[in-house]
Amino acid sequence: MATLSAKTSKFFCFMQQCEADSATIYSRIAKKIGEKNGEILENLAIDESHHEKIWAKYTGKKLKANWFHVNMSLFFAKLFGFTFMIKFLEKGETSAVVNYSKFIDQFPEVAQVRADEERHEKVLINMLDEERLKFVGSMVLGMNDALVELTGALAGFSFALQNTRMVALAGLITGISATLSMTASAYLSAKADGDPQAVKSSFYTGAMYLVTVALMTAPYLLFPKEMYLHALLTMFAVVVFIIAAFNYYISVAKDLKFKTRFFEMFGLCALVSVVSFAIAQLVKHFLGIEL
Repeated sequence: MATLSAKTSKFFCFMQQCEADSATIYSRIAKKIGEKNGEILENLAIDESHHEKIWAKYTGKKLKANWFHVNMSLFFAKLFGFTFMIKFLEKGETSAVVNYSKFIDQFPEVAQVRADEERHEKVLINMLDEERLKFVGSMVLGMNDALVELTGALAGFSFALQNTRMVALAGLITGISATLSMTASAYLSAKADGDPQAVKSSFYTGAMYLVTVALMTAPYLLFPKEMYLHALLTMFAVVVFIIAAFNYYISVAKDLKFKTRFFEMFGLCALVSVVSFAIAQLVKHFLGIEL
């Protein structure tokens, strides 16, 4: 067997640890979800375990799954869904696959590992069927509508009222009312289209809307009354975070481009905010209101 250099040994040990962790994670998730998805994940776990043994031949080490990494991955799988977590893990392994070519001539079995990893991406993982991803369209509708509508409203309220508590009150009233309206509209629209899951679809729409409203109005409850500009800037930072986090989630779970979706949604929110600010200033001027 070829002797490993220090750099190669370190890389092989890293990949062996990744495979050991992934095999345990996939197997643990498979036991929780069962049925078709569970069977797919068990096959992934078997492949990852086999890969771990291949790396072990070269490293001469017997590695156990990293307890912290495994449990954190299981936690995030519960929080964001198993499809996201698995694709996230495979994305990390796939980024390492580009380094495999330099080892194939000297270590032929690495070619088998690379072929399996490519198969995971193209076949097995794309067979996963998770309920929450069926309602991504509803989630996007709720979040996007809340971001666009409330970003503009809060920006306008901030300059018109210049009081964080009043802005929070106005924002919550507007947001909660809009949540109920959006949920009802989503249900009626889905029902009219003959969607048998109209209730679930409207629930995801309303839930995302309400969560977005809560996150966006929070800065106005945290800052003192006179610090409305600080609250507004924090609210904008929260908006950017929400847009980035959600679009990253979708880009991983649904294999979509992150940058395009992020800048599209961010640009729309920014445009609405500027227009709302202009309207607030015009209303104050023409009505002669000074707060």
